[in-house]
Amino acid sequence: MTDIKLDGPSHGPQNGGKLGHLVILLHGYGADGNDLIGLAPVLSPLMPDVVFHSPNAPYPCDGNPYGYQWFPITRLDPAATLAGVRAAAPFVDAFIDEKLAEYGLDESKTCLVGFSQGTMMALHVGLRRRNRLAGIVGFSGMLAGPEVLKAELRSRPPILLAHGDSDEMLPHVLTERAAEALEQNGLRVGVHISPGVGHGIDETALSNAARFLLEALKLPMPG
Repeated sequence: MTDIKLDGPSHGPQNGGKLGHLVILLHGYGADGNDLIGLAPVLSPLMPDVVFHSPNAPYPCDGNPYGYQWFPITRLDPAATLAGVRAAAPFVDAFIDEKLAEYGLDESKTCLVGFSQGTMMALHVGLRRRNRLAGIVGFSGMLAGPEVLKAELRSRPPILLAHGDSDEMLPHVLTERAAEALEQNGLRVGVHISPGVGHGIDETALSNAARFLLEALKLPMPG
């Protein structure tokens, strides 16, 4: 790992007072932190003591000079994908540790949310931390290296996976396979497949994610 330190936009807490929870948003290939931080203004009114952070991935994107990547895309070659998430994982772990220390929080008050390549990172990092996160949400992604999970698994946070059934970049069957592998390793996984949705997040998936986050963080459900 180099001396690169992740940074990116943040939002909240909505209540303007003492924050109580942390949600870290991990963007997809070719995007940046500004992409997923757009979810925060929608979620913040429901969870006003949450601070949201959306760091830029550590490397300039090979396919988009204005974006970032967690690792290069290699036609989803399984070995290269696993190597990619492993190489980028220390950056995410360091960012989580930094924010927990900054805010005086712990993993029980923290959720990871990923999109596409960010989902691969969230699942890889979140399941290998010694202390269990409150939860992980993965949109339009996949699980890298399911065959090594049993040997490397250190904690079992609840997980929600969402995917569009018309995703032209990462077929939704990858989420279904991920859920199966996770459940085989004793994890509790919810799956939402959005009909007619491509490589993106629709309102129903976001609503399900909001409900999941409220439950995972033990926050009151709006009436």
